[in-house]
Amino acid sequence: MASHAQVRHYIAYWFQLGKKVVIKNGQETIRPEVVLMRDRYSQEFEECWQKIQSPDSGDCYLEGTHQTIEELLSPKWEVNPCSRCSMPIPFPVRGMPPQCCPCFDLPNWPDTEKPLPREPVNSRKHLLDICERLMMANQEQNQDLDIQNSEDLDKSRVS
Repeated sequence: MASHAQVRHYIAYWFQLGKKVVIKNGQETIRPEVVLMRDRYSQEFEECWQKIQSPDSGDCYLEGTHQTIEELLSPKWEVNPCSRCSMPIPFPVRGMPPQCCPCFDLPNWPDTEKPLPREPVNSRKHLLDICERLMMANQEQNQDLDIQNSEDLDKSRVS
């Protein structure tokens, strides 16, 4: 089952490539101009996401797909990377995989020359995680040195 966060990321990734979400039974499309704002999704994206989830919007789906957002949030679907372009796409839990990726109508995609769509990155948290890993590695190295020194001391006592 695709989680709420996975479906949200799925929509955000495709927005970054210019795809739109069709709402109100095909009468309207939406896409924020700005999806990411520093370490979070932009206010414009958040407003689109709220509109997509609103019961007043009716069935909403990503342009080039047939699965509604509501269907993707059911236990019948999961979101996984496309084997061709690595973008998130919906897969049924049971049955045949999708016939095509939503990128089928994007010219020059996948484009390895451009940055790939991404999730917001909290730089402070990312740097703190790196510091924590470095501290742990340093502690392990100190423990290894302590063990080596202890073994050397034991050898010198025996001699």
